[in-house]
Amino acid sequence: MKVLIADDDAQLVRALSVTLAARGYDVVTAKDGRAAIDAVITERPDLVLLDLGMPRLDGIGVLEGVRGWSQVPVLVLSGRTDSSDKVDALDAGADDYVTKPFQMDELLARLRALGRRRAPAGVDSAPTIRIGELVVDLVAKQVTPGSGPAIRLTPTEWRLLEVLVTNPDRLMTREMLLTEVWGPTHGNDSGYLRLYMAQLRRKLEPDPAHPRYLVTESGMGYRFAPTPKEKLRDS
Repeated sequence: MKVLIADDDAQLVRALSVTLAARGYDVVTAKDGRAAIDAVITERPDLVLLDLGMPRLDGIGVLEGVRGWSQVPVLVLSGRTDSSDKVDALDAGADDYVTKPFQMDELLARLRALGRRRAPAGVDSAPTIRIGELVVDLVAKQVTPGSGPAIRLTPTEWRLLEVLVTNPDRLMTREMLLTEVWGPTHGNDSGYLRLYMAQLRRKLEPDPAHPRYLVTESGMGYRFAPTPKEKLRDS
């Protein structure tokens, strides 16, 4: 099992590396947040040990960058003891949180528990997804054409697109999308959804009036079709 240790404390990283390697783990390391995201992409670890207070990009930023496309289990190791820090980390996608200093036996037990829950190999999507000639970068959270600047999306447009493209060929009902993007209190606000879908199509579809990738399932919801499909005009 491969474990990524993302922490800028060199002494702690050495100690963890030796301990985990002695127990049969394959260990890779990253000393800042940007390197951590790169390592998740290139190394595809089975588990991540993540510090919150790293340079270049903090642990919350790493979680936000990774969770758009990967469900790798993440155990946060942090000296921050405030409950709000734990809540922020868990809300950002962490699976568990251990406060420094910690007992090694406890850490190993938590790693074993996360290892048993990890997703089967191959379930993570790619960090980039194509919509025709456009590239959706789930790490950088942007959409770019083959050349030229990124297409500007609002945070809400991005979140809606992210939910759709990370569920390819799956029907996403109106209620599911409204709850995912706007929250559980907006499950019946279909007007929001129609407005933002129209905006996304104007920005991303070759022919917005006849969407090929962000398609409508009449009376039910929407679907991201990686293979272009001609659909009826959305109402």
